[in-house]
Amino acid sequence: MFDGTTAERLTCEGDWFAPYSISLGYRIGSVLVLSGQASIDPDSGALVGVGDFDAQAAQTFANLERVLALGGCGLEDIFKVTIYLTDMTRFPKIMELRQRHFTPPYPADTIVEVSSLALPELMIEIDAMAIVPEGGVRAVRG
Repeated sequence: MFDGTTAERLTCEGDWFAPYSISLGYRIGSVLVLSGQASIDPDSGALVGVGDFDAQAAQTFANLERVLALGGCGLEDIFKVTIYLTDMTRFPKIMELRQRHFTPPYPADTIVEVSSLALPELMIEIDAMAIVPEGGVRAVRG
């Protein structure tokens, strides 16, 4: 039971972050704090969409939603997100993705260009914070 005073680690079968000694995230009371999600296939651990930004973004958002569900949330529960890009010329695409995946009121956001991410082929990573709905657990959207 989440009591708001302890940080409980989010875990799942076949945790794709385990090889990197990184936690998927933590739930502290009604707040989820998630590690950065990228285009890693959760079943195989393989990078998805090498050289294909759209494929990487789709997998990244799918992973974000999957980890949120572990803590009883959905994308609509995010209140803060940080999006890391290796190329800021993709900013217009990010605005399109934000409108597709998030709903008003939109989360607070920081978008940062970085020279590299954890794997050299990665083009996008997203970390987030969310509020768990009171008494509810949301299902992952299909």
